[in-house]
Amino acid sequence: MRYRTLGRTGIKVSPYALGTLMFASSIGNADHADSVRVIHKALDAGINFIDTADAYGDSEEVVGKALAGGRRDNVVLATKVSRPVGSDPNEQGTSRRWIMTAVENSLRRLGTDHIDLYQIHRTDPTTDVEETLSALTDLIRDGKVRAIGSSGTLASDMVEAQWVAERRGLARFRTEQPSYSLLNRGIEREVLPVVQRYGMGALVWGPLAQGLLTGRVRRNQENGLRRASFLKHLNDGQRIDVVEQFIALAEEAGMPLTHLATSFAIAHPGVTSAIIGPRTMEHLDDLLAALDVVLGDDILDRIDAIVPPGTEVGRLDQEYLPPALQETGLRRRPPAERAAA
Repeated sequence: MRYRTLGRTGIKVSPYALGTLMFASSIGNADHADSVRVIHKALDAGINFIDTADAYGDSEEVVGKALAGGRRDNVVLATKVSRPVGSDPNEQGTSRRWIMTAVENSLRRLGTDHIDLYQIHRTDPTTDVEETLSALTDLIRDGKVRAIGSSGTLASDMVEAQWVAERRGLARFRTEQPSYSLLNRGIEREVLPVVQRYGMGALVWGPLAQGLLTGRVRRNQENGLRRASFLKHLNDGQRIDVVEQFIALAEEAGMPLTHLATSFAIAHPGVTSAIIGPRTMEHLDDLLAALDVVLGDDILDRIDAIVPPGTEVGRLDQEYLPPALQETGLRRRPPAERAAA
């Protein structure tokens, strides 16, 4: 395993991070013991980076079970806060009030006294970034958190957070967790350049496009992905047509589509690690086999010809949209003002 430095933190991490969403009973593998075995297999293979979140059902508890008994010290453990986790309107967001409560809950579920990377799951437009960074800075000073990061953040918001941290003497975001795959390369336009400019690490999610790049979804065939019933982008004909081109390229290169996809995700110099999310041991074994795959310039050029750098094929359902794109009232003058103009 060739480890990489996570931004400028000095922390060494594997090029693949183990995502744990599929270990949540309500979403993926309901057998905790089996999930623990998968985690142990990943650790034994040299993966030392685990990413979870308080909003991923009971996945933090599963990770805690897997790291019990002496495995915690050799793992770089990352989790996230800000997504809703209850009916109380204050059980979400990035206010100091919620962050201080949420971190204690995560520490308890994970069975640890510190979190190596504590990430803001989604930007909270109702909270000043200074408020958020101040709370996170205190967690670092208290020894409960080692480094902090953001996730799904606009490039402009990333820059603002860096400026606020510098001007106020606060801890700064050391990482960003955006989506990135053969189909969704939009972060190459602004996000990854910002990551590189500020010495951040990029922990990218969705390298298999949430199942589309497994080779199990084909044109003119029934989509067998379980999530396809509620995620529109998994049924997007345009995306599936492009997947067919990547299937042909992978076959020509003599490798499974999954290996082409994950190897591409870690080939960009701005990417530190790609999150893989196996649900079963079989899924993990396939992804581990891709660790030694290095894509040559000829293959990367062919990929660029199919999906040009910085472009997107369709839009992910879970992509972060700023309020101005969600609320019509923020981008339209009231009718009376329009009429007066």
